[in-house]
Amino acid sequence: MASGTVPAASLLGLKGGDSSLGSVRSVDFVRGCNLKRTKYPRRKFPVIRNSSPGPDIAQLQSASEGSPLLVPRQKYCESVHKTTRRKTKTVMVGNVALGSEHPIRIQTMTTSDTKDVAATVEQVMRIADRGADIVRITVQGKKEADACFEIKNSLVQKNYNIPLVADIHFAPSVALRVAECFDKIRVNPGNFADRRAQFETIEYTEEEYQKELEHIEEVFTPLVEKCKKYGRALRIGTNHGSLSDRIMSYYGDSPRGMVESAFEFARICRKLDFHNFVFSMKASNPVVMVQAYRLLVAEMYVHGWDYPLHLGVTEAGEGEDGRMKSAIGIGTLLQDGLGDTIRVSLTEPPEEEIDPCRRLANLGMRAADLQQGVVPFVEKHRHHFDFQRRSGQLPIQKEGEKVDYRGVLHRDGSVLMSVSLDQLKAPELLYKSLAAKLAVGMPFKDLATVDSIFLRELPQIDDNDARLALKRLIDISMGVIVPLTEQLTKPLPNAMVLVNLNELSTGICNLLPEGTRLVVLVRGDEPYEELEILKNIDATMILHNLPYGEEQISRVHAARRLFDYLVGNALNFPVIHHIQFPEGIHRDDLVIGAGTNAGALLVDGLGDGVLLEAPDQDMDFLRNTSFNLLQGCRMRNTKTEYVSCPSCGRTLFDLQEISAQIREKTSHLPGVSIAIMGCIVNGPGEMADADFGYVGGVPGKIDLYVGKTVVKRGIAMEHATDALIQLIKDHGRWVDPPTEE
Repeated sequence: MASGTVPAASLLGLKGGDSSLGSVRSVDFVRGCNLKRTKYPRRKFPVIRNSSPGPDIAQLQSASEGSPLLVPRQKYCESVHKTTRRKTKTVMVGNVALGSEHPIRIQTMTTSDTKDVAATVEQVMRIADRGADIVRITVQGKKEADACFEIKNSLVQKNYNIPLVADIHFAPSVALRVAECFDKIRVNPGNFADRRAQFETIEYTEEEYQKELEHIEEVFTPLVEKCKKYGRALRIGTNHGSLSDRIMSYYGDSPRGMVESAFEFARICRKLDFHNFVFSMKASNPVVMVQAYRLLVAEMYVHGWDYPLHLGVTEAGEGEDGRMKSAIGIGTLLQDGLGDTIRVSLTEPPEEEIDPCRRLANLGMRAADLQQGVVPFVEKHRHHFDFQRRSGQLPIQKEGEKVDYRGVLHRDGSVLMSVSLDQLKAPELLYKSLAAKLAVGMPFKDLATVDSIFLRELPQIDDNDARLALKRLIDISMGVIVPLTEQLTKPLPNAMVLVNLNELSTGICNLLPEGTRLVVLVRGDEPYEELEILKNIDATMILHNLPYGEEQISRVHAARRLFDYLVGNALNFPVIHHIQFPEGIHRDDLVIGAGTNAGALLVDGLGDGVLLEAPDQDMDFLRNTSFNLLQGCRMRNTKTEYVSCPSCGRTLFDLQEISAQIREKTSHLPGVSIAIMGCIVNGPGEMADADFGYVGGVPGKIDLYVGKTVVKRGIAMEHATDALIQLIKDHGRWVDPPTEE
């Protein structure tokens, strides 16, 4: 694995394959302080050259075996084997303290027109009454800035002292004005001093690039000085979708570009001896978001910086989809002890964001307070900074097998479900609950059909109807998993048998017929000696399971330890994340718990599917949650993907109403991604993951995009949804909705 040492200020975007790194050996350190900006497939990246010694030295290594990306070898979190909050300084936002010595703060953003002082004040009060710590308000122009003084005064008169944050894009003069009354200013490094990105690759000389940085400093310095004068806080809030052309020309539309964009502004703050600021690295893709925050923190460790983090997945959407995406991104980082304030961005009224936000914050605080983890281990194989999926070996048909086992797992991620004896009494209802298609009462697998089922108890030998129902599932290559004791006493032909490590070591499973497919139950925190038996078996899959109520053991860290063992020993078993939720669990807690505990692993490429159990939840909800989890982790795509902004004072239409209308007509298009944006303030790049975009242009008018390119402007709102559907048809991505059976 390549390694070297370079100045801390030069870490991002280094390419291991460049000739400038030729003299770096795996055991040598190279000091470098001069950067040469070099084109790399139509983009330019800084590379190191041997030079005179510099003061700040940072050791680098490849992000993963064979990866061209060099990243800091230094840690990205306090501990890889337990949840320990990263130590940060305290940043004051009005009367609220942010940082590792304080609770994780929760916040949201108003959706009213900021010029409507009464409506905005009422919304802020509702938000505060629901328990938010901080409220952000969009401030796009001078009229809105003037209204902010009235909003602040009105709230104070009503005894509401909740800190207010001004959301600023493209308007340095507005930021200067509102800094006189609001407690914190959020600036977007991609558009505060730079023009809106045109997605052009621009050639820069070193001198031209330096002049751009000097321009940023000239524009940003007055705001920093004003914040110092008034005791305000700043958030340097990078968005994946609104990086400047300058940044993208050097670093690409990438997590490392996001970090460098923020660091340009942070260096100015530090130069002016201003430290009351926080960072954020938001993206609509949870995988990109997690990578960006990790890169940010890794570089802060190198520099010795300790600024707090604001976490969020932008444009997460509504309902369960939005909660799941937020849980995957935010929950993953909270498990690593990262994050000091969070926002769950939902296309819902802002006060509705507070409850899921609090549930996530409580989950993160509990994990850190209990120091949940496993015994220390040396982690060698996980990819922290770039996504590489560890794909388990899918089942291969063996000679002599009478049924097809190749469909019991899916190559893009599998969904397993628990089935009871009572459900077997109504086979057709069961088949529908598993999302199987029916033809004359017979089940067939479809795009989003459950791959395998788990029965804790088998029907009696003479229960012919129940056993026929199971046979019909096995015949369509749906796996049926049963416990060892059940299979020994009431054998089901062609079932897969669940065994634990103790049953393997005692040899009791030798009582099974030769060739029986095995599924192995593993906790992940067992002594390595107990895991050794995995080297000598042929298992179809592993179920990773820890009891939900474990106080000290972390499911995430135990699984990471297990995967590290499997990879280190070249054991390529598929691993299914099995979570058993307790009776009475709130649906939001289930979604957030699944997104955090399984999503934190899947975003690192660790895992091949999920099995979610909850005794009092219906199968449709559990199945949909499972598929949403896989899709949110960019694995198995089974429905239309939506990138939907949460609305704010800039929104030019009723986002919730329009979003519901578009979803109703387009939700049957798996593989298609649609962005629904109230405005285009963050640039077309905010829709980087979307195939088509529906964007507010001017009041009452909609612009339609294909990717980042606007193709139709000024469509009347009453015709815009139909125009979007026609656009999808014109690009060959439309299919008619399925008819009801």
